[in-house]
Amino acid sequence: MKITGKAIKYGDNVDTDVIIPARYLTTSNEKELAAHCMEDLDKTFVSRVKEGDIMVAGANFGCGSSREHAPIAIKASGIACVIAKSFARIFYRNAINTGLAIIEYDGDISEGDILEVDYEKGELNNLTRGNVGVFPPFPPFLQNIINKGGLLKSLREDK
Repeated sequence: MKITGKAIKYGDNVDTDVIIPARYLTTSNEKELAAHCMEDLDKTFVSRVKEGDIMVAGANFGCGSSREHAPIAIKASGIACVIAKSFARIFYRNAINTGLAIIEYDGDISEGDILEVDYEKGELNNLTRGNVGVFPPFPPFLQNIINKGGLLKSLREDK
């Protein structure tokens, strides 16, 4: 599976409290969560994110509490994939479970770069800079979960 999108970039240690502030945890409505995604870190995010964009961050993305609301808010906002140098382990698992594609990659990506990600090959083509990087591709079972929109959806469809 390939996706192409524009990079929206953040730094290190982006925690779940800024991905979706705790005051919005009273809802599980995906559209409501998306409307408040990143608002405590980046007030412009919701107005500028487009379907298929790619969130890029530094180390330890998704640190903090173990709420599934964070990857749900990111995915519902239109982000197709999150690329970071590293992820907090619980966020990594929650992202897969909710069908949000995530990639650990330590290459040079700038805000606004157009990226093409091939999950099967493990290739990240920065179309803006004209370079290709590699990352460990997802094993087939994880690709299946992401392609089907999350763990529960994949289990229902694989019966």
